[in-house]
Amino acid sequence: MASSGPLGVAVVGCGTVSEEYLPNLTSFPDLDVLFCADLVTDRARDQAERFGVGAHGPLEQALAHPGVELVVNLTLPVAHAEVATAAIGAGKHVWNEKPLTTDPATGRALLARAAAAGVRLGCAPDTVLGAGLQTARRLIAQGAIGEPQTALTLMQSPGPESWHPSPEFLFQPGAGPLFDLGPYYFSALATIFGPAARVAAVGRRAAEARVIGSGPKAGTKFPVDVPTHVGALVEYDSGAAASLLFSFDSPLPRHGFVEITGTEATMAVPDPNRFDGDIRIHGRDHTDSWQTIPSAGASAGRGLGVLDLARRVRAGQPPRASGELAGHVLEVMVAVQASLEGAAFEPIDSGFVSPPPLPEEWDPYARTL
Repeated sequence: MASSGPLGVAVVGCGTVSEEYLPNLTSFPDLDVLFCADLVTDRARDQAERFGVGAHGPLEQALAHPGVELVVNLTLPVAHAEVATAAIGAGKHVWNEKPLTTDPATGRALLARAAAAGVRLGCAPDTVLGAGLQTARRLIAQGAIGEPQTALTLMQSPGPESWHPSPEFLFQPGAGPLFDLGPYYFSALATIFGPAARVAAVGRRAAEARVIGSGPKAGTKFPVDVPTHVGALVEYDSGAAASLLFSFDSPLPRHGFVEITGTEATMAVPDPNRFDGDIRIHGRDHTDSWQTIPSAGASAGRGLGVLDLARRVRAGQPPRASGELAGHVLEVMVAVQASLEGAAFEPIDSGFVSPPPLPEEWDPYARTL
């Protein structure tokens, strides 16, 4: 692999999510997108032509491309481990779209393969690198709320079946509000509090079946196979604690509610599913008002984690949105699911090293490599 200059990238999986990644990946000067790969070769060709990528074809050709150093794995979750394993075997660094894999054991095996091969493994969500959360982290590190103690998060809606034309998969095992949106909230709290120690949870289903509300299948009934309301408690190694609620059962939509309470103040953190947003702080001396602080930093969108991975590879450092962090968050969510079923606290055995916040001047459009 090269030791300097932009990192050569292959994007594997040219479906819907590539529409969010490719505009940024092809505009960051520290990345050089060389290849688009997909099982559907016409789809790979179309994306390559649209975004000015020089080559396209199947995964095998992407891995054989002499300039490719980093594989951006945007395939379906069930294929994440297989594609990442092939890339690691070819000596490539890997960025996985969330989740890391479909189960913690497979995730641990993937991390071990990357370590043995001497390559870096990063994983979404990279919203944790956005200006909103990074500004919040810098403020917390500066003592803006004292010592962080607790967190409260809330994500609720009537459910996606009213607007999604094919929502069935969101109500099947491995999805539901916990696994669909949980990675954003659990990842955000992990970057603030560090590794979790144990979790407990309760859950319920409002209905055994739902009805598709829009599109060509409107009026079609489908089964609900997962809890659609989940309340979770998390205790962290640091001693901090968090309460999280995820629901597809509420007529009153609420998204992006995250509050961190410290010994001196409470901070409202921007929506963890976004890259920007203001921070608000309510201190003991603000009895009836909030102090608003604009966020500062990168807010380009999907792909910031790929760029950070590339820059950290050149610097010989692990990525900030690391595979270890993603594997830990996956274990936390699986433990929440186990607690729902067993009505007991579930221990968390994995951990990760919390990276320092991004500096405010970190610029995705500056050529640094």
